[in-house]
Amino acid sequence: MKGSFGVCITGHRPEKLPTGAALRMLQSLLYREIESAMEDGAHTFYTGMARGVDLWAADMILHFRKQYPAVNLVCVLPCADRTETISGPERFHVHAVMQAADQVIPLSEHFYRGCFRDRNAYMVQHSRRLIAVVADFRSGTGQTIHLAERAGLDMRVISLEKAVRKDPPAHEYFTS
Repeated sequence: MKGSFGVCITGHRPEKLPTGAALRMLQSLLYREIESAMEDGAHTFYTGMARGVDLWAADMILHFRKQYPAVNLVCVLPCADRTETISGPERFHVHAVMQAADQVIPLSEHFYRGCFRDRNAYMVQHSRRLIAVVADFRSGTGQTIHLAERAGLDMRVISLEKAVRKDPPAHEYFTS
């Protein structure tokens, strides 16, 4: 890809993800895809700020700022009161990421039916590439992948089925 572009990141919450070595492998693949996007010229990364993949990606992007200081992190919240349902250390983590972000965009003041879908659509509309970690396509992550496919985004999908298989070739982790 030539020129600067935006990237949206989507993935499951921790409950849908493996643990142990398989999780570390998924995180490594996500890290590499984010780094690859930066090398290709990505300037803005959009995350929906959900627990799991969204927050891990935000942490990784903030880490990469040392190497790529022009990179922007945009936190897209489905509603402004979304963080009120989070407690304990996760609440601290979410607020720390939002403070370090370049922009926090709440799409609505309060929760409404469809606000997560609208958040996903917003991220896709502002991006040219999607990075996704998915196991279940009948989910918000799957919905975002389908929106990105229809919008013609450059797709970088890390499939849990393929990634946790024993010794798959690296090119099989991703679908384009």
